[in-house]
Amino acid sequence: MALYEHVFLARQDLSQQQVDELVERFKGIVTAGGGSVGRVENWGLKSLTYRIKKNRKAYYTLMDLTCPPAALAELERQQGISEDVLRFMSIKVDKHEDGVSAMMQKREERSDRGDRGFGDRGPRSFGDRDRGDRGGDRGGDRGDRGPRPARSFEGSAE
Repeated sequence: MALYEHVFLARQDLSQQQVDELVERFKGIVTAGGGSVGRVENWGLKSLTYRIKKNRKAYYTLMDLTCPPAALAELERQQGISEDVLRFMSIKVDKHEDGVSAMMQKREERSDRGDRGFGDRGPRSFGDRDRGDRGGDRGGDRGDRGPRPARSFEGSAE
């Protein structure tokens, strides 16, 4: 049997539980066709580069499939009919990757970087913090300019 990596995008207004139900339904299609589903990764709700069917975001899901081409064709046919699936793509591979996919590795790296705090680059500088302003002559102490003169309204009726 052939090995495939299959990714599909589900509508943004679905709940995570509904996306999981879609995955189970698609697993059933593959197993009914004589195949099996290995790893399933939910990449979560991500922004799309451009709108697809009036959606700006979509739930991304990766599935590793081991199935005959006929089972994959039926899966893709069912996804094409489904209103909940925006896009899908299947790629034939020589062997399935071990461990997590590149998308999940990026997410883990991003969460590791979030723990750094200010230790690596220090706090930002916004001018003289003792004066309470953010640099320049805006707000706070007016420096040596003194107070503003009183305004006079020549054309006003009093």
